[in-house]
Amino acid sequence: MPKVKAEKKSRKHQEVKSQGIVFNTGIGQHILKNPLVVNAIIEKAALRPTDVVLEVGPGTGNMTVKLLEKAKKVVACELDTRLVAELQKRVQCTPMQTKLQILVGDVLKTELPFFDICVANLPYQISSPFVFKLLLHRPFFRCAVLMFQREFAMRLVAKPGDKLYCRLSINTQLLARVDHLMKVGKNNFRPPPKVESSVVRIEPKNPPPPINFQEWDGLVRVAFVRKNKTLNAAFKSSAVEQLLEKNYRIHCSVHNLEIPQDFSITKKIEAVLQEADFGEKRARCMDIDDFLVFTGPFSVPPDFFMHLTQLGSTFPKAEDCDPKKGKS
Repeated sequence: MPKVKAEKKSRKHQEVKSQGIVFNTGIGQHILKNPLVVNAIIEKAALRPTDVVLEVGPGTGNMTVKLLEKAKKVVACELDTRLVAELQKRVQCTPMQTKLQILVGDVLKTELPFFDICVANLPYQISSPFVFKLLLHRPFFRCAVLMFQREFAMRLVAKPGDKLYCRLSINTQLLARVDHLMKVGKNNFRPPPKVESSVVRIEPKNPPPPINFQEWDGLVRVAFVRKNKTLNAAFKSSAVEQLLEKNYRIHCSVHNLEIPQDFSITKKIEAVLQEADFGEKRARCMDIDDFLVFTGPFSVPPDFFMHLTQLGSTFPKAEDCDPKKGKS
C-alpha cells in the first residue's frame, strides 16, 4: 500500500480516537464533516427564525449548532447515548443550550413532536419507513431536507418509464413533491460510507389527496410485485385473487352485507380491467393519474386492497433500499 494512503488512514483513526468516539458503522453512524455541505443543506431548508426544526441523527452536532443559530428551537433525535453526551457538551453554557431538546431513542419508535422543518442525516437502512412516518405525520410540516443513499434518492424522484421507478416512487410522489437537490460524495463523511449519497427535499401535499392510503398502497403493491408484467398478469394470479376475495368477504362480514351467490372475484377483476382499459398496461409506465383512475372501479365495494400484508410491507425495503447497501 502506498505510504500516502497509509498516512491518510492513520490521520482519520487519530481524529476519531482524539474525540474519544469510535463510530458504529453497523447502525449507520457516518458524521457529515464538510461544512460546505452542511451549509448547503441548511440553505435549502429555508429556515425562518420562528421555526421548530426536527433533526434526526445529529451525531456530534456539526449541523445542530448551525440550525440553532437560525431556528427558534431544535429537537434532535439520537439513538447513541455517547453522541447525546457529546452534543450536550457542545452547547453547554452557551445561549444555544435552552433552544435544544434531545430525544434519546429510535426515531421509528418515537412519537414525533410538532415541527416546521425536518433535517436528517439518518441511517440509510431506515430510509423508507422514516419517509412514510414523516409523510403520515400530523400536523403537517413545511418541508424535509434529507440525506439518502444515492440509489434510494433516485427512486424517490423517478418518473414512469425510468428504470428505478417503483412503488416507493409513486407512493412518495402521491403524498409529496420530491426534488433531488445535490449529490454528496463518500469523503464528506467520517468515516466514509461504502455508497454515494444525495440530498432530497420533500414537501408534503397539504391538503393530501382524498384517498384511503392503505387501499391505494394495497393496489399499487399488487401492480408493482412484477412491475414489467401487464396488469392482466399481475391481478389474475391465483395468490392475488385469493387475497382480494378474502378481503371482500371480510368487508361483507364486518358490514353485515350479503355476498351475491354469483359473485366471482375473477369476473370482478376482468370487469375492472376492461372498464379502465388497463389490462395491457404495465405498472412501470403508469403515473399517479393512471392509478387514481384504476382505483375507482375497485372502490365499489371498498376494502379489496386493505391489509394485503402477504404481498409485502407498506414500506418497500428489499426492492428499494437493500440494507446491505447502507452507509456501513
